[in-house]
Amino acid sequence: MAWLDGLRLAVRALWRNRTRAALTALGVIIGVASVIAMLAVGTGAQRRIAAEFEAMGSFNVVIRPGSITRGGVRTGAGTTTSLTLADAEAIAGLPGVVAVAPSVRGAVQARFRGANWGTSVEGVTPDYFAVRAWPLAEGALFTQREVVAAAQVCVLGKTVATELFGLAKPVGETVLLGGLACKVLGVLGEKGASAWGSDQDDIIALPVTTVQRKIRGITHIERIEIQCASREVALRLPDELRPVLRARHHLREGQDDDFRHYNRAEWAQSAEASARVFSWLLGSIASVSLLVGGIGIMNIMLVSVTERTHEIGIRMAIGARPRDILWQFLLEALLLSVAGGLLGIVLGCVGALTLERFSEFTVTITPRSIFLAFGFAALVGVFFGLHPARRAGALRPIEALRYE
Repeated sequence: MAWLDGLRLAVRALWRNRTRAALTALGVIIGVASVIAMLAVGTGAQRRIAAEFEAMGSFNVVIRPGSITRGGVRTGAGTTTSLTLADAEAIAGLPGVVAVAPSVRGAVQARFRGANWGTSVEGVTPDYFAVRAWPLAEGALFTQREVVAAAQVCVLGKTVATELFGLAKPVGETVLLGGLACKVLGVLGEKGASAWGSDQDDIIALPVTTVQRKIRGITHIERIEIQCASREVALRLPDELRPVLRARHHLREGQDDDFRHYNRAEWAQSAEASARVFSWLLGSIASVSLLVGGIGIMNIMLVSVTERTHEIGIRMAIGARPRDILWQFLLEALLLSVAGGLLGIVLGCVGALTLERFSEFTVTITPRSIFLAFGFAALVGVFFGLHPARRAGALRPIEALRYE
């Protein structure tokens, strides 16, 4: 039996029982739509996490002060004062390091005329804005020359600019930070909330030396953020910078490090792996409905074989071979699953986009998820249609003709 003839007969048989065929295909439609929608939610979550880490600097390594031990008592992380600007300069010379941003933080009450706002000051170098991928909304950034001179200049975060100046232009004005008058050079672009919910725009950036000498009265720094050329560099960098810092801090063998490092590349890898598992878990749960749809196909095809036993006997009597009967019923099952798969793709895409529109979920529909869901639906049709088709092909013509 030619494929075209078999396909025509299968379409005709399904059309005769179109209501039953539509209800049977409904299970596949829902299954495919569920798989696509769930994979879209999972992939969207995965990419959203990756984007958040990218905004924070997924190739970055952060160095912070460690703990000190006095009289057998360890004082906890962040209590040493051994990190210096010279350490940052030494780290900048390591291979694969793109930029290094030392910083020190403090809290001030910022004032401009009648307005005031309690905020944080961040003493940084010009590389800080590149490392954090923080764009400038207006004005200019301070330069390395102003860092060396401990100049009284600053760049405002969006929140601070709004609270102090409202709709007015802050560039060129002078704000009081505690008792220190600083000229506003620019305003940073909006960064939004961090992954931990804090407002990243509620900040004033000054030259690191200005904060050290004129606000905090210290000579050490509290943080070094290192931008690496790639994730591979970020993963190996801690092993390379450790001996450099130990030598600079004159630590003897057996002494604990007086600094700690945090690798965002490792965090990003772990978060992406978790999101990937979450995505496949959602897809696996949704695929159960496809299996249910496949069982429905098998059930209906078995009913169809029983109803058409006499017809099968007639076809065999006039020359149809068992494999012709098998292919005809297998084509009917395959048509049900393919038609259901195509409609399920449309429903799944529409459902995923609707979910994104009316909820806080980020969805990403990929060709891979569509092909996966459709291919699985086709396999379900073949797998669950094979048994009824083989049963139809195995009927003996005499018994089939006698069947009432």
